[in-house]
Amino acid sequence: MSTKQSTVDYILDQLAPFDNTYAQKMFGEYALYALGKVVGLVCNDTLFIKITEKGKTFVGEHYCEGFAYPGARVSMVIDEDLLENREWLCKLVQITADNLPFQKPKKKKAK
Repeated sequence: MSTKQSTVDYILDQLAPFDNTYAQKMFGEYALYALGKVVGLVCNDTLFIKITEKGKTFVGEHYCEGFAYPGARVSMVIDEDLLENREWLCKLVQITADNLPFQKPKKKKAK
């Protein structure tokens, strides 16, 4: 089951106060970007945020883990009720983006 566009639109609307967030469709699901980094995935209408130590501390008692898809790394599962808290969600995405490294540029294949 793929994610509905309305789910992604809602999440992006909730993150509107936090500049530089967008989603990119990938295989029927979506990657969530902030500050030029992949901070999470939206799969099966569920938001999965990459785990960082500071993110875990911020989430506290609401911390729950899950897999966005079979074979994926474990991520934080963001409950629907928490998606409604715009300020909290923006803060979590900010913390996550700030604590993730930039992706290393891919090396070009030698000919």
